[in-house]
Amino acid sequence: MAEQTRAAAETIHYTAFVRGLVVVCSIGIRREEHERKQRVRVSVELTGALGTPPIGDDRRRVINYEQVVKAIRDIAASGHIDLCEGFAERVCDACLADPRVERVRATVEKLEVFAEADSVGATIERRRPG
Repeated sequence: MAEQTRAAAETIHYTAFVRGLVVVCSIGIRREEHERKQRVRVSVELTGALGTPPIGDDRRRVINYEQVVKAIRDIAASGHIDLCEGFAERVCDACLADPRVERVRATVEKLEVFAEADSVGATIERRRPG
């Protein structure tokens, strides 16, 4: 009984992530970016809600990264996006729809803008209100 009480009182810091998912989409404000799709790399870190109890093997308590990947793919396929910031905000919105997510950090990188740079892009970080 004492062990159950200790486990119930114990909380964890929990982060799930998707790193380096490459999708092809229409993104950018330049005319040539409207005319052709380009490769974009998306990475997301999702922090579980504060007070998350130990997870163990209970998959109902985990953040489902398959849903995160689906959301990213759906955003990429949804039509033209002007800015990496807009893409990242849409990813944050999708992730915060899951009540298990307390904080999300989304990075969107365009991979084909400058030959001398690996990527350019933006990172947006948001917390659940309240």
